[in-house]
Amino acid sequence: MTLRVCVGKWALIAALGLSPLFWPSAETSAQSALAGPQFEVDPFWPKPLPERWVTGELGGVCVDENDHVFVLSRANLYPGIAEIAQAAPPVMEFDEAGNVVSSWGNREVMPEALHGCSFDAQGNIWIAGNGDGFIQKYSRTGKLLLQIGVKGKVDSENGTLKSRFLNASPVAFYSPTQIAVDPGNGDVFVADGYGNKRVAVFDKTGKFLRQWGRQGTTADAAAGVGGAFVNIVHCVVMGNDGLLYVCDRNGDRIQVFDKVGAFKRNIPTPVLFRAPYTGNGTAGSLAFSRDASQRYMYVGDFSDKVIRVFDRVSGKELSQFGRPGSHQLGGIASPHGIAVDSKGNLYVAESLDGRRIQRFKQVGGEKPTAGR
Repeated sequence: MTLRVCVGKWALIAALGLSPLFWPSAETSAQSALAGPQFEVDPFWPKPLPERWVTGELGGVCVDENDHVFVLSRANLYPGIAEIAQAAPPVMEFDEAGNVVSSWGNREVMPEALHGCSFDAQGNIWIAGNGDGFIQKYSRTGKLLLQIGVKGKVDSENGTLKSRFLNASPVAFYSPTQIAVDPGNGDVFVADGYGNKRVAVFDKTGKFLRQWGRQGTTADAAAGVGGAFVNIVHCVVMGNDGLLYVCDRNGDRIQVFDKVGAFKRNIPTPVLFRAPYTGNGTAGSLAFSRDASQRYMYVGDFSDKVIRVFDRVSGKELSQFGRPGSHQLGGIASPHGIAVDSKGNLYVAESLDGRRIQRFKQVGGEKPTAGR
């Protein structure tokens, strides 16, 4: 590193108001400078897993109407671990105290890389899977109720992940990431996802209705072009306002659409420690506070390794929390999935080098009144 580069680096850090000796933590980050909700990790949640279970990467987390937390665990344990332990089941259900009260899933029929879960109005759980071409609906006890697509066949030139995606099939996906279900009519909105760059829509029986989205560029993201996704369409969540909030992960923004795909607006997710539109992306996962107006929007930032809190309506960032790159309690390594319970607790499921679920409690700032 040249002297010029070194000086530039420390000048940037100084300009940001940061100590050159420490990466920002939950105490030293911009959280303290922003007027918004404050959170701290709950060190007693969850309880230890039973039967020598070990989690692989966690593909997603979702909370049911009883405030039970469902976590998707992949089977990719670190080398050497499988010799002394066993992979946790694909789906684990935790109660409010953090105990595992149920587990289920058959990896032979589920996607290999579980990715994103959500509940519909009937209490069924929808699961997507990066690395395959189908999605599934299960009862909360693990009974398969519906599947759209065929295991091992993706929306590509030759039906495999080794050929170029087509972004077109009405019956298959290319590594879908998450599902949102309209509580009114049961329409299914699928973020499809890695490879494909679209939101695909089906009715409650699995019949294809429509789609929107295309391959975008960094220039599209910089210009705020709607419907152009830079790399990964990493999440889709329906708000109480009836709009779809979609993670354009590497475009560093949440794109907002109506149900027929008309673009409404962007909510930029700021970049702190790298150039925009590169790397892992800041718009990784998303959840709303549980008050009727969904005042707060929580975004898991893959790039800066924090959870950002936004005012949903204005798109203004209010606060953030997490300690980047740390495996200590409260650290954020890979915030792959995020969910909120009726009491305002946040659950963060981590993939890659995180591989754990943590609960964060609000300890400061105005707390919205829960409502469904």
